[in-house]
Amino acid sequence: MLKEIMSWLYAIVIALVIVVLVRTFVMTPSVVKGDSMQPNLYDGDRIIISKLSEIDRFDEIAFVAPNGVDNYVKRVIGLPGDEIEIIDDRLYINDVAYDEDYLTDMNSEEILVKYFKSTEIPDGTYFVMGDNRKFSYDSRAFGVIDEDSIIGEVVFRIWPLDSIGIVKP
Repeated sequence: MLKEIMSWLYAIVIALVIVVLVRTFVMTPSVVKGDSMQPNLYDGDRIIISKLSEIDRFDEIAFVAPNGVDNYVKRVIGLPGDEIEIIDDRLYINDVAYDEDYLTDMNSEEILVKYFKSTEIPDGTYFVMGDNRKFSYDSRAFGVIDEDSIIGEVVFRIWPLDSIGIVKP
């Protein structure tokens, strides 16, 4: 009987070690809070965050909020060295206009961002914005985020079940 219990305890300890290692170094689950990423991610969506992904422009990432209390999910708009400008909802990165196909016409007649201009984004930092620009608290308000605050890239949605699948940039 003791041998059977020790066998089970050994298996449970091994499983726990694997879970801790995976959550620490590979991926972790999270929950989206708020409406700033609508219509791509909604409040309450359960997501998987990859800690191994290289962060590229337009990736959706999770990071520790500037207040240090919450985690935010936003889209990477500017990389180190970039300058961002928004004129009448049109995004310019280093004076090149970008189509933001991930945005929808939620407010097609209303200009959400009339004008915004950043300074050059410093090394080791990123400029992030929510997809729901009118209601997003993002780099336009709190500035750039440090690379060290990034948890990882949002790669998969696991809830709700009707939206399960890969999260595309």
